[in-house]
Amino acid sequence: MLFRYSRWDGTQQLAELDADDLMDAMADDLLADGDMERAVQRLFRWGTQDREGRRVDGLRDLLEQLRQQRKNQLERHDMDSLMQDLQERLEKVKQTEREGIEKRVQSGREKTQQDSDNSALQQMLEKLADQKREFLDRLPESPAGSIRELRDYDFMDPDARQQFQELMDMLQQQMMQQQLQGMQQSLQSMTPEQMQGMRSMMRDLNEMLREKLDGGEPDFQKFQEKWGDAFPNANSLDELIEEMQRRNAQLQSLLQSMSAEQRRELEDMMQSLMQDPGLQHEMSELAMNLELLSPNQRSSQGYPFSGDEPVTLEEAMQLMQELQKMDELERELRRAEESAQVDKVDAERVQELLGDEAAETLRQLQQITKVLQEAGYLEQEGDELTLTPRAIRRIGQKALKDIFASLRHNRFGNHETDFRGAGTDRVDETKLYEFGDPFLVDIRQTLMNAVQHNGPMVPQRLDPRDFEVYRTEHLTECSTVLMVDMSRSMILRGCFLAAKKVALALNSLIKGQYPRDNLYIIGFSLFAKELKAESLPTLTWNEWVYGTNMQHGFMLARQLLSRHKGGNRQVIMITDGEPTAHFEPGQTYPEFAYPPTYRTIQETLREVARCTRDKVTINTFMLERSHMLMSFVEQMTQINQGRAFYAAPERLGEYILVDYVKQKRKVVA
Repeated sequence: MLFRYSRWDGTQQLAELDADDLMDAMADDLLADGDMERAVQRLFRWGTQDREGRRVDGLRDLLEQLRQQRKNQLERHDMDSLMQDLQERLEKVKQTEREGIEKRVQSGREKTQQDSDNSALQQMLEKLADQKREFLDRLPESPAGSIRELRDYDFMDPDARQQFQELMDMLQQQMMQQQLQGMQQSLQSMTPEQMQGMRSMMRDLNEMLREKLDGGEPDFQKFQEKWGDAFPNANSLDELIEEMQRRNAQLQSLLQSMSAEQRRELEDMMQSLMQDPGLQHEMSELAMNLELLSPNQRSSQGYPFSGDEPVTLEEAMQLMQELQKMDELERELRRAEESAQVDKVDAERVQELLGDEAAETLRQLQQITKVLQEAGYLEQEGDELTLTPRAIRRIGQKALKDIFASLRHNRFGNHETDFRGAGTDRVDETKLYEFGDPFLVDIRQTLMNAVQHNGPMVPQRLDPRDFEVYRTEHLTECSTVLMVDMSRSMILRGCFLAAKKVALALNSLIKGQYPRDNLYIIGFSLFAKELKAESLPTLTWNEWVYGTNMQHGFMLARQLLSRHKGGNRQVIMITDGEPTAHFEPGQTYPEFAYPPTYRTIQETLREVARCTRDKVTINTFMLERSHMLMSFVEQMTQINQGRAFYAAPERLGEYILVDYVKQKRKVVA
């Protein structure tokens, strides 16, 4: 198979998910703990492979991509460079102002040379220029201090004035937009009247939040009619609060991502921008109200930047927004992992942060349940998804395939015996004809035998020794009870999963290849009960139930097999321990005793003897080599003349299913 790799450009199509592949991927998990929802959850978490071996990513893969994306951003940028950028902008303002001062002084000198009457004005200009230069020289080194001094400075150079105003507008916008989306334009060149309007808006906003804190119902529509231009994307008060909290968290994350010194500089600078005492008070109250409205809100966190690429304040705020979106997406993915509700993950956010390929992966994951339902493997019952009979059959086929996977090159049922008779099914193997064989002639091989005996001649004369006939198989009808030990030790030793797979595989084998056979499944621990094949995938065990009541299992098996008088009748028992419980006459429940009591052993062997009288063969597959178990099984086989095997859990299915097929087919001619 040839694979070609190329960069994702959005035109490629991921392979569509196949329902059969999905059920096969879920089968082992379903058998392991019997919980269909958890099996789907693990499929979402880890992804799967299609039938061609191609990887289908899961939520863990998306989380890993997200972590790598975040890591790339953190290792790229230097957050401490933010103040350096502001310092450089201020230096540019001061340099432009110095150059402007020199130009004004030089221009005045040239005019004085042409007109001596301007000498007094030139002296005043020179004195003012000296004062301006001295002011610039005395400016604090910190950006916050420089901004405080320059706010009241009368620039001589218009370009320097414009540069400083643009810097102030940018800082105000970045600071205020963390609380008030849509206020960027109104903050530019704000007049005293506009500042008063902002104070009024903040006052109305705080009154509305206080009313909500007191349990009231604020008139948000009235607020929007008056101040809606400042909040264009808010359709309700809750949306407005959530948006303001998110933006405030971005600013706090930025501050916490900087060094302590740089953080103090930025905080001082932001404080110097808010000179109006009334507005400062309203902003402080707004922050307090937002915190009271969501006391359990996730606290803002800093990010450990380690790169060397400088960033501006605008870029830093954009970066904080992107990183917090990553955090929120990570929380969504983790919630989807835990609840299996992949539909609640924001596909647009995945596409924005991780690209088209990741968005396509999420789309596929969101289609898994739908694909399984459309294929008839799952059905909705209220709020729960349940397995259909078709899904049970598919799981059984998967178990059968897994068990026979290592035996594909072997042939079953072609063991020669001394039995002869009329076979019911022809096989591909041939033999020389013997008297009494069914006359199923292989014409081609018969003619070849004649040519070998007579040589090349036409016509050929056939001799009795030339005839080659097909062998036949004799198929027996069999009624089987599979007894599965469900005691606590089977689960603790990891044997229960293997036993469930065998039960499903044997059920699938009999229904698919031997439909005339009968299969019953019994689970036994403190007592025995019949299990339906369709309940096996979701079958669990009770960790509080102790005991291995073989006596009750054999009793129930006899009752089930008594329905079938003809053909072979057998019990296949899978266990890892000797009997530790039995029924006493007149008692409803058995007693548990370990090590086994003499009476428990004897009552169990009496039931074995009853099975023997009813011509029921008991074949035992032991998953443990303990001396006590082997001693008990030896006594049981002496009574019943059945067989006993020791099998490791991972080979259990191979032993049982191969033996079943072997006993079913006998080459008889």
